[in-house]
Amino acid sequence: MKELDKKLAKYIDHTQLKPETTKEKIKQIVDEAKEYEFASVCVNPYWVPYCHEELQHTSVKVCTVIGFPLGASSTNTKVFETEQAIKDGADEVDMVINVGELKSANYDVVEADIAAVVNAAKEKALVKVIIETSLLTDDEKVKACELAKAAGADFVKTSTGFSGGGATIEDVKLMRETVGTEMGVKASGGVRDLEATKAMIAAGATRIGASAGIAIVNGSGDSSDY
Repeated sequence: MKELDKKLAKYIDHTQLKPETTKEKIKQIVDEAKEYEFASVCVNPYWVPYCHEELQHTSVKVCTVIGFPLGASSTNTKVFETEQAIKDGADEVDMVINVGELKSANYDVVEADIAAVVNAAKEKALVKVIIETSLLTDDEKVKACELAKAAGADFVKTSTGFSGGGATIEDVKLMRETVGTEMGVKASGGVRDLEATKAMIAAGATRIGASAGIAIVNGSGDSSDY
């Protein structure tokens, strides 16, 4: 691969979260991640031990999801999931906020939920907070980002991809403006080609969640710097 392609690949969490995913599909994305040197593979918790075993001597991280896809698990459940995922070899966890409590303006509850996962992962795994932008008003998106930042999370993330909407340029810009330069912003959901990826990065995304990672990188050609 060209050096430019490798640089682009480092933005991508190569993702396979469908409930019907087979081991063959997981093996495929692991093999692809090794070849293309993606930032991580993002899989459901069940597949973390296998991915860890296959990727432990590579630069590719193992990312998994917590409270996925609804975010309505108890905080204790999210903490247990996080601790177990880290024991199984996860390097990064993408947790879903309690969307209902955010929309009810119970902000202390939402922040405490995020903080509990952050504390469970502290110095062991990165925490990305999925705010599920398609379900929120702009004011709620801003508040969710502020709560994630206050709770000590490493990233905010747009979407699960399971709630009828994905990443938009406007949302990524708003999230970046809200969290400043201290946190990462992950654009996830509906990012399927090079042009969309470049637009998300230009808007402030530092990570891209995509199942189309290979198509994105193979479409890069002689594109300008990322």
